[in-house]
Amino acid sequence: MSLTLAIIKPDAVEGRKVGPILARLEEEGFRIRAAKFLRLDPDQAGAFYAIHRDRPFYEPLKTFMTSGPVLALALEREDAVPRLREVIGATDPAEAEAGTIRALCAENKERNAIHASDSEETARWELGFFFSTRELLGGA
Repeated sequence: MSLTLAIIKPDAVEGRKVGPILARLEEEGFRIRAAKFLRLDPDQAGAFYAIHRDRPFYEPLKTFMTSGPVLALALEREDAVPRLREVIGATDPAEAEAGTIRALCAENKERNAIHASDSEETARWELGFFFSTRELLGGA
C-alpha cells in the first residue's frame, strides 16, 4: 500500500462536490488515512506551489487556492499516485476522460476541482506539508 495527497479545491468545495468526489475515490479503492479542511493563506499557497513560482499561472493559482476552504486528503491504496492521477483525469476537464473526477466536477483548466501528487517523491513532500506523521498513522 502507498499514500498520496489529494486536495479538493475551493471551486469543488463551494460547488458542493466534496461528497461525490469522496464517494468516487472510495469506489476506486482509496482509503482516507487523514483529512483536513483548511483555508490556505497566501504564504502557505506560495510555499506549496513554489515549484511553479516562475510560471505565468503561479499568482492566479495562489489567488484561487486561497479563495476558499480546501480539503486535504491523505489517500492509501496500491499504486496510489498513478491510480489517483488516472481517476482525476487531465488538468483540463475538456480533455479529461469521461467518468474522471475532473470530467464530472471541474469547471475549466484553472478551476479543476482537485489536486493530486504527481510522483511518489512529491507525494511524500506534499503529505508532510499538510499532515504530521502522527496524523498519517491514525493517532491525530
